[in-house]
Amino acid sequence: MKILIVEDEIFVAMHLEEAFEDLGCDVIGIAPDTETALELGKQEPTIAVVDLNLRDGFTGPKIARELANRYGTKVYYLTGNPREAGEPFEGLLGVKSKPWGESDLKEIAAAARD
Repeated sequence: MKILIVEDEIFVAMHLEEAFEDLGCDVIGIAPDTETALELGKQEPTIAVVDLNLRDGFTGPKIARELANRYGTKVYYLTGNPREAGEPFEGLLGVKSKPWGESDLKEIAAAARD
């Protein structure tokens, strides 16, 4: 089960990486922007945890849809602005609000196993 973290706040991303690794997940990378996310997406992550606002703007929804469409990646939004998540799409498993808790990450890790 491979997880891609799409988050531009490096300390948040590193904390997520450590937490998912502690849950037995293989984190394939951290992407702060569209270009990096789509490049890492070529590794076909099982799940991507995607923030909405990234280094290159409000690009999270576009990235999420691209990963789902191109690689069949399942997506959880992890954002401080859950009302901005937009319309659901095939592959979107849910929206988690920041600050997240251990139970949120366990739910995401469990979904990656399914």
